[in-house]
Amino acid sequence: MTKVLKGFFHNFRRIAAKLWLLTHPKTEVIGVTGSYGKTNITAAISTVLAEKFKVLSTDTNLDTRFNIPITALKLSDHQKLVLEYGIDRPREMDYHLFVAKPRVAVISGVTPVHADSAHLGSLENIIKEKSKLAAAVPVSGWSIINWDDQFARQVGEVARGKVVYYGRNRYHCEFWASHIKTSFKGTTFKLHFRGASHLVKVPLIGRHHAYTAMVAAIVGIISGLKWREISTGLSKLIPLDGRGHIEPGPKESVILNDSRRSNPASAAAGLQTLADLSAKRKIAVLGEMGELGKYEEEGHRCVGKKAAQTRPDYLICVGEATKFIAEEARRGMKKNQVIWVKDVFEAAGVLSGILRKGDLWYLKGSLLKHLERIPLIIEGKDVDPDEIAGKRYEVYR
Repeated sequence: MTKVLKGFFHNFRRIAAKLWLLTHPKTEVIGVTGSYGKTNITAAISTVLAEKFKVLSTDTNLDTRFNIPITALKLSDHQKLVLEYGIDRPREMDYHLFVAKPRVAVISGVTPVHADSAHLGSLENIIKEKSKLAAAVPVSGWSIINWDDQFARQVGEVARGKVVYYGRNRYHCEFWASHIKTSFKGTTFKLHFRGASHLVKVPLIGRHHAYTAMVAAIVGIISGLKWREISTGLSKLIPLDGRGHIEPGPKESVILNDSRRSNPASAAAGLQTLADLSAKRKIAVLGEMGELGKYEEEGHRCVGKKAAQTRPDYLICVGEATKFIAEEARRGMKKNQVIWVKDVFEAAGVLSGILRKGDLWYLKGSLLKHLERIPLIIEGKDVDPDEIAGKRYEVYR
């Protein structure tokens, strides 16, 4: 199929999806956007709502441009449609909203990923583009916004309908979390709202998943679920592959695999998770964060500062831009604990000499940097980066 024919077919599919949605006026559309956490939040909302409703949600492995129309065309008697609105170019949100406008919009947070000139160009443009989702909500709808993210708060200025803030600030958030703890079993915290508090347990590892669970709980409450149903749904959440998933590693080590996506906020959250977990030794393996544009140095240095605070036993920085991470990390770590390497092959070589039984290592990188190859190289397996990526990220179906 030529590129022109593919484009024609996809445009036809978008129009068909829009018309098909119009024949399902009782199906409530819930849209999720942000620079991080979208996929986990989409999955969490879907899992909680499934306790009471028939739910359809976007595929975790499908390119966002095709995800929304393909998902919409699968609608039958579903009562809830949960869509992930990913964007990386100007007016791309309009492209998505042509097909489906949400009644409930979720803004997880904003970082300068896709701020390079080939994509959105600036942090201001990212905020502007993501704000369109909240602005598209009807007056009778809801916008759910992360108060703790200073840039996400700006979206509240243009949001329509009822605006609900969530986070850790009890004075500004209608839903707020406290007493957050994490372990290999998952994350627990107290969720406070409407003068009451509830103990929440989710089998997702990392303090940041308190935010994931909060959003799912809020959508559940908006949708009329009882707390018992919400709690049951949250208990069924499962870690997604490559997004904070625990797996066995070489030399009887343990990997916290977060190698699918990386940006300053998610990398910092991952380093905190590594610090919170119990292990004999902890190793952080961090790859470059792409598409940051003029924020490249600043973004990598922020991650380095977090490493200096959390102090893993070793920090291995992979790729040219991670020199900024290494430089900042050395301000709080010993020089021999911070190692910079040019690629995944050097990283595998260094790790082979460091790893011991029982070590916990955090693997974090962007999709195209292929940090998931490192454990395979250590184990002496042949790796084909194109094949690995193809299994994880489909474009057409």
